[in-house]
Amino acid sequence: MTDYDVLRVFCGPNGGYGNELGVVREGSVMPGRDERQAFAAKAGFSETVFVDDPERGVIDIYTPTLRLPFAGHPCVGTAWLLDVPELVTPAGVVGARQDGEFCWIEARAEWVPPRTLRRYGSAAEVDDLAVPPPGEWVYAWAWEDEPAGRIRARAFPGRGDGIDEDEATGAAALLLTDRLGRALNITQGTGSQILTAPQPGGWTEVGGRVRLER
Repeated sequence: MTDYDVLRVFCGPNGGYGNELGVVREGSVMPGRDERQAFAAKAGFSETVFVDDPERGVIDIYTPTLRLPFAGHPCVGTAWLLDVPELVTPAGVVGARQDGEFCWIEARAEWVPPRTLRRYGSAAEVDDLAVPPPGEWVYAWAWEDEPAGRIRARAFPGRGDGIDEDEATGAAALLLTDRLGRALNITQGTGSQILTAPQPGGWTEVGGRVRLER
């Protein structure tokens, strides 16, 4: 089995929760897309990253069933792990920075694959949602405190690949921030925290805590 790191990205204030991420630091040991896809399916994380150039931050991202040009929690986690100022993805160059306990990336909403952003009337409604049937990528959200920018969210990828719900999803948070045009403090899943902030020129920052699990 190829060596890989396991991170938790977008951890809560106490360091718990967060979405697991697999990172293969030596992507050269598995150069083919088919073998990378097979590895990602076997690993079973919502996303697995293959690092093709650790100094330049060149990465390749896979779900258990498909390759992604960009994804939020893989970029935040890998930027933290490699401690680089940018990542090079097929979608574009992602800025990265460390700020205390948070790692931030800067990316663009147009890089995010299609998502349905579905607003609910209360956080309790979001909490009570059942997993919807496959076929649509749904980001369910509601205001917890609109003046303070606090949001409750859950994410349902709908791919039918065994990942029924994402604990934390940076790309969907980026889309929501772009749509609302304001900084957000998102509690997602069972207790993950995602921070976002619009930036000039159509860019959006997404940040969170990262922990090395193994």
